[in-house]
Amino acid sequence: MAEEIEKIIESKKVPIDLQPVNYPMPTVEEMTSWPIHKLSQEREEFMKYASEFTTQLIINKKRKESMSEAIAKVLYLERMRIVNEPWKVDPPDELDFWNDIRKKLLRKSLDQTEENVKEYNHGLLRRITERYLREIMSNFKIPTYKMAQKFLPKLFSTILNASSFFRSKKRLQDKLQIVGDVDMIRTLVPQGTIVLVPTHFSNLDSILVGWAADQIGLSAFTYGAGINLYNKILGYIFPRLGAYGLDRRKKNVFYLETLKAYSQLNMERRVHSIFFPGGTRSRSGALEGKLKMGLLGTAIDAQGSLFQSKADNKIFIVPVVLNYHCVLEAKNLINSHLERTGKELYLIEKKAFGGIFKFLKFFWKFFSSTSEIVVNFGQPMDVLGNFVNKEGQSLDKRGNVVDLRGYFVSGGVVQNDQQRNAQYTKMLSKQIVKRYARENVVLSSHLVAHTAFNIFQKKYPSLDLYGILRLPKEDRVIAPEVFEKNIDLLRNRLLELNQASKVRLSNVVKNGSIQELIKHGIDNIGIFHVQKALFIDKKQQINSEDLNLLLYYHNRLLGYHLSEYIEVKNIK
Repeated sequence: MAEEIEKIIESKKVPIDLQPVNYPMPTVEEMTSWPIHKLSQEREEFMKYASEFTTQLIINKKRKESMSEAIAKVLYLERMRIVNEPWKVDPPDELDFWNDIRKKLLRKSLDQTEENVKEYNHGLLRRITERYLREIMSNFKIPTYKMAQKFLPKLFSTILNASSFFRSKKRLQDKLQIVGDVDMIRTLVPQGTIVLVPTHFSNLDSILVGWAADQIGLSAFTYGAGINLYNKILGYIFPRLGAYGLDRRKKNVFYLETLKAYSQLNMERRVHSIFFPGGTRSRSGALEGKLKMGLLGTAIDAQGSLFQSKADNKIFIVPVVLNYHCVLEAKNLINSHLERTGKELYLIEKKAFGGIFKFLKFFWKFFSSTSEIVVNFGQPMDVLGNFVNKEGQSLDKRGNVVDLRGYFVSGGVVQNDQQRNAQYTKMLSKQIVKRYARENVVLSSHLVAHTAFNIFQKKYPSLDLYGILRLPKEDRVIAPEVFEKNIDLLRNRLLELNQASKVRLSNVVKNGSIQELIKHGIDNIGIFHVQKALFIDKKQQINSEDLNLLLYYHNRLLGYHLSEYIEVKNIK
């Protein structure tokens, strides 16, 4: 199976040129018919059903374990969380709830049969899953969504042209470019559930992806948002835009199973979903090479369940690659990455923002940059990584229709096989990672950063990574002719990869002169960082004020094996 999917991927060609779509596009469905809206209208009924579904799921997985002991473990973890990691957003009755569960927890005794204890504790389990669901569930509201539809484009345009008094106005479409298989995705909407799986670099990724999905005419998506970002304003708005709450402190089995069940049931009801399979922002700046299996596996489970119920619904996986010249959190992220890999050499700095004022300040800086942002919607796949046609049918390497249902059949009938689904999830994960690399759009800043850092590494072969990062200022210079030569070498290699449909290139990388490419890249790389990853000094040499930042932006092109094309023979 894995080899067959790999051949499918090798046989598919993506468009070589970037062709941004003209947006906004008309919506595919009326708002009142959106699945996420219908689900919010049946919120209480859905919550009770989801609680019972989750409870039974946990019971089935814990058959060999005492439910009393399982609840006791969760009790201990939750009480430790409340004491050691309290947050302002925590409900005021948090400790009271868990104390009540502890008081009512039954264990086997002389006056209680094992069956009675089991049944009673199953009731406690239902209370726990129901509480978790109330914390997690979104509460989509059409008026709030309409407000965001009107507000965000105006806000983006205002920020974009905030300092344009003495220059021409800029179009939002030039700043925020949407590219990719948009028409195909729109065609698939009536046939099933769209699951967007984006790369993750910034705290604003979910807003950007949700906005881009709206601009291409898709209905509202549900997506996870960390409740640590919630305050009175964001905590009110986000759930009404489709966000469900994520509490990353809660790692107990009951919470994780409830979260996964919620995700699965949403997809089964055609609620389009966004989740970041990398799990968290890329701290190194590289494209994700390994994905989390939790929520990704719920797409496999949902598809199997739909086949079991003979429902006319299919799950479509769409990789989305976000492309930035500047990630405002880059300094903190790369320092965190280096602290993990270099141990005592680096310390983690404070988080990028917290609170509404810092959030809005961050937002303003992010969109007031003159550099473009590209959102690339990749080619849709089924849950096994097969590409699909406009009818939603899965295709093999020759374009023949594949019976996806057959992969969920055991003993002649469709069955829920967790071990098999786990293998399918790993296969899907590998295909998404490969699609990230192929759907990645190389921006000018990526190329100049990658070239510069590789030159330093080739120039000082005796130094390890941390030695390079500690280079004194006088050794951080590159002669312009050396830089131009290597930019040309790497650009030629990228053109070959682009022709083979293994990467996408921005227009300036593909069609600009070497001088235009270098100027555009250096002007835009980390445009809002105080210290520059790259700049041209008074002697017209290429220089760097912050090698950590240069490493972060360099890492975007890891995996394309470009370093072997660097030539530094003439460097003294």
